[in-house]
Amino acid sequence: MRVLIVGSGGREHAIAASVAKSPRVHKIYCAPGNAGIGQIAECVPIGAMEFERLTAFAKQEQIDLTIIGMDDPLVGGVVDAFEAEGLRVFGPRKNAAILEGSKAFSKDLMKKYHIPTAAYENFDDANSALAYLETARFPIVLKADGLALGKGVLICNTLEQAKEGVRSIMLDKQFGTAGNRMVIEEFMTGREVSVLSYVDGKTIKTMTSAQDHKRAQDGDQGLNTGGMGTFSPSPFYTAEVDAFCQKHIYQATVDAMAAEGREFKGIIFFGLMLTDEGPRVLEYNARFGDPEAQVVLPRMKNDIVEVMEACIDGRLDTVDLEFEDNAAVCVVLASDGYPVRYDKGFAIRGLEKFDGREDCYCFHAGTKLDADGRFVTNGGRVLGVTAKGADLREARANAYAAAEWIDFDNKYMRHDIGKAIDEM
Repeated sequence: MRVLIVGSGGREHAIAASVAKSPRVHKIYCAPGNAGIGQIAECVPIGAMEFERLTAFAKQEQIDLTIIGMDDPLVGGVVDAFEAEGLRVFGPRKNAAILEGSKAFSKDLMKKYHIPTAAYENFDDANSALAYLETARFPIVLKADGLALGKGVLICNTLEQAKEGVRSIMLDKQFGTAGNRMVIEEFMTGREVSVLSYVDGKTIKTMTSAQDHKRAQDGDQGLNTGGMGTFSPSPFYTAEVDAFCQKHIYQATVDAMAAEGREFKGIIFFGLMLTDEGPRVLEYNARFGDPEAQVVLPRMKNDIVEVMEACIDGRLDTVDLEFEDNAAVCVVLASDGYPVRYDKGFAIRGLEKFDGREDCYCFHAGTKLDADGRFVTNGGRVLGVTAKGADLREARANAYAAAEWIDFDNKYMRHDIGKAIDEM
């Protein structure tokens, strides 16, 4: 098989590494890819939103399967473009990717089909949102409706903070057109857990759980980022929690989308809050999480290509997902100053120490090759260092040890990824 992966980050590197394990695959392309992905795939200079060029390339190179990694092209309708050309592609169509593309849509869907989530209101203009805040309880959560690179959520403790948040999202357009609409919802407390799943339109098979760390600084301080690290599995995701979610959230979501005429095939990422009243949905994503994919996929035993093809063909019910009985932790190495302002172009040292290893991985997110063929930093999140262990404590120790193998001039990382396991 010849496989094309669309995307350029650590998630796509993790997908490519899994695809490379399939005995059925003999050639991998990635558009546009990055320097690390280029070690296992041929990177092609086509942007993720260049649908005509992507489909033309897939036809020219006789691609057997295209995997869409990123949210923007999915929400923009890239799967529809591929299917219109008779090409085999993994991911939800545009009318299903709205599950992630519009928070207002997803909240209304959950309300209509009684899927547990936080109480909320949707707003199309800033004045209505500001008026609503005058009678709201705090803390409160503001969410830009559209895609905002995982950063369009503000937690506000006071009325003044919330008013400033509304102005920032809806008037100043901090997140661009994603802030044309917004959701204001109640603040929930509890453990956050991420659960990724494969879906074939009617059947859903969940993967092992994970937990992300969004804040830039230790102790969950600082600004929201695309993710500073993650661990899997979550010790707080118990069999009781899973049973509840399978019945009231996972299958209910798949059935709701089908009932709305929006058959979902691909990945549904469930962001959950484990509250005192039970699990609640925080958000949906329509693709693998980043960096969640970097701890979930290395633990998956199945051939990823076979699972994805089962989703496309509507026969996921014949697949038994299997995961290793161990744990994994990912520590993101970022450029100091991320997510606001940072310098790029620094040489990365120590990457060769990961060569040939199967217990730890270095997934590239923001890297490129310079004129001398050296790996250099090229983004806010630079690398995701993932390590396995018999349990979470061992995996965490291994991940931080491996993170020290890597060095670049403005290297920054959180030092408390997975610290929650110490509270067990």
